[in-house]
Amino acid sequence: MAIRQLRYVNDPILRKKSREITKIDDRIKTLLDDMVETMHENEGVGLAAPQVGILRKAIVIDIGEGILKLINPEIIEKEGENLDVEGCLSVPNRAGKVLRPEKVKVKYLDTDGKEQTIEGNGLLARALCHEIDHLNGVLFIDKIVEEIEED
Repeated sequence: MAIRQLRYVNDPILRKKSREITKIDDRIKTLLDDMVETMHENEGVGLAAPQVGILRKAIVIDIGEGILKLINPEIIEKEGENLDVEGCLSVPNRAGKVLRPEKVKVKYLDTDGKEQTIEGNGLLARALCHEIDHLNGVLFIDKIVEEIEED
């Protein structure tokens, strides 16, 4: 495993759409492992492949309930609204309130290529939406309702 170089807000790769992963091989599994290590090293709760310069639909999340590795994630249901503060490893020193669904259901492939679904509430729902946005070239700063001053 290795820590990958993060891409930051002015990097054009962060604004591009990621491509679907059609073959889950050792390269994809290594990418996911590296993303987890990179996320933990930078004290994040989620990371999307474009944030390490790879335009593939892969995200990792760890909100303290175990590591999630999602390939080709897609939101299939949304419920409610939740306005809360977000930040992003690719947008250092900025935070803001972003309106997200309170609850989401996401379908994805696991590292064995099996289709799975996960339901997330609160922070997990927020993390899923935030990371899936990255796969579509969308950053949280595009959705800020109110900027929060960082200390």
